[in-house]
Formats: sequence, C-alpha cells, structure tokens
Amino acid sequence: MRRSDRVRTYRGHWAAISGYLEAGATPLDQAREELREEVGLEADDAPLVRAGEPLTFTDNTIGVTWTVHPFLFRLREGREIHTDWEANASRWMPPTELVSLPTVPMLREALARVYPGGASA
Repeated sequence: MRRSDRVRTYRGHWAAISGYLEAGATPLDQAREELREEVGLEADDAPLVRAGEPLTFTDNTIGVTWTVHPFLFRLREGREIHTDWEANASRWMPPTELVSLPTVPMLREALARVYPGGASA
C-alpha cells in the first residue's frame, strides 16, 4: 500500500497494512482490526499464515520508537481488497521490488520475519 497524504507519517511511502496497538488489544487482534478497517477483510477472508518476532527500532528523523508485530495473512481466493483513505495506491508485488521503492523504515526486515525465504526471495 502507498500511504496517502492524509496520514500523519511516511506520506507517499510504501508500507504493509499497519496501525497502533490499542489498549487491551493483542497484536493479532489489532492486526485483524487493521485489515478490516484499511482493506475491508474479515478474519475468514484472510487466514493467518505466520506470526513473526516483533521488531523494535527508532526513527531518529521523526523521534519515534516503533515496535512492529509482523503477521502474514493469505487472501482467500475470490476475495478482494478495498482500500480506505490511508492508502492512495495498492498493488501486489514480489518482495524484491521493495528495494526500488520508497518504503516505511524497516519494512523489508519486518517482512523477512514472516515471508517464506525472507524479503529478498
């Protein structure tokens, strides 16, 4: 997904579906909520394939420390995504294409924690 000009951070950068962990929610529950909000997918539309180890890093350019909880979901055949205001573009691509795109920090590293063969596959 390419982040729209309406989001607070990393406008115009390519990213996975993401969000903030709400109080009382587990990372998986929050991931499912973000899938529902951002691309219109319910749990039955996208079963969980793999959960990766969390990744914590600081982006000194904006002074924020992030903890990413990576998950990989599989879109069931016949299901479609419908983006909301947070994205102005979306497309399926091989992970190797990420090196040629402006992405949010540590996207390749997070993807490598859940994608078979890593982000360079």
